[in-house]
Amino acid sequence: MASYLEDLVDYFLSSSALVTYWNYIFPVLVGLYLAISLYDKHRYGRNKKLRITEPAATEKNGSKLDGIEYVGDLEHADYDPLPALEEKPHVPYAGATVTLAQDPLEAAERFYAIANNRRSVRKFSSRPVDVAIVERCIRAAGTAPSGAHTEPWTFCLVSDPSIKASVREIIEAEEFVNYTQRMAKQWVTDLRPIRTNHVKEYLTEAPHLVLVFKQTYGYKVDGDATAKKQHYYNEISTSIATGMLLCAFQCAGLSSLVTTPLNCGPALRTLLERPPNEKLLVLLPVGYPADDCTVPDLQRKPLEDILVRY
Repeated sequence: MASYLEDLVDYFLSSSALVTYWNYIFPVLVGLYLAISLYDKHRYGRNKKLRITEPAATEKNGSKLDGIEYVGDLEHADYDPLPALEEKPHVPYAGATVTLAQDPLEAAERFYAIANNRRSVRKFSSRPVDVAIVERCIRAAGTAPSGAHTEPWTFCLVSDPSIKASVREIIEAEEFVNYTQRMAKQWVTDLRPIRTNHVKEYLTEAPHLVLVFKQTYGYKVDGDATAKKQHYYNEISTSIATGMLLCAFQCAGLSSLVTTPLNCGPALRTLLERPPNEKLLVLLPVGYPADDCTVPDLQRKPLEDILVRY
């Protein structure tokens, strides 16, 4: 093979045509090289630009690609020179003034005791719960911070027994498929100590259900249903509000359970006649524990395992 290639090279070098037209062939080769170089440079510049601009069109609401974060729909949204948040005067703020004790360290310790006492309850008492208490807890959750103060959350409070029964029917039907087909074997195994399965009695036992929806977008204040308003970090904001709601329930002496009904969001949204911009984030049954309620004897991670000091 090597000798064949050597013979082929010798042939071309000795060819009268190559020698005769070399002065034409050389400029053509140089021009071809320059053309390829310019094309590669143009393509690199275009790809670099796409790496900067394309993620905004495909990865929205706080996405991250190539180490750059983008917030909001930067490609399709119409620019509005007026901010979504109405201009308000800024007023002095002296910091937190409502605490559980005069001493800040004591106040923090007392709040820790309240939060540490919270447990996930899956067996509820039939003891009624004043709906006003739940509503006040939801009002507290509504004070959560949100991106550009868009407050992208909707709390659906379900107390009607027939609607709770419909919610349970939808969830148990999907959960049966989830546990038997969709969920990984390891997932089902890890849930075994918690003693949970597709049967969800607490959905009808608990006096109230709170379905927390995140609003993926909103509408302009002028009431125009076609004028959409971007909701930045809507899932993070609604998750923070949910955490505050859990603390409010605990402070009010109520128990709850954070559930994420897999594949049930669209059906529950239809049941409650919620608009398409709302997506179910979590569902919380709320009430008092049953007299025979038990919870796993779990231990929380110590401070040194969750805190890194610098």
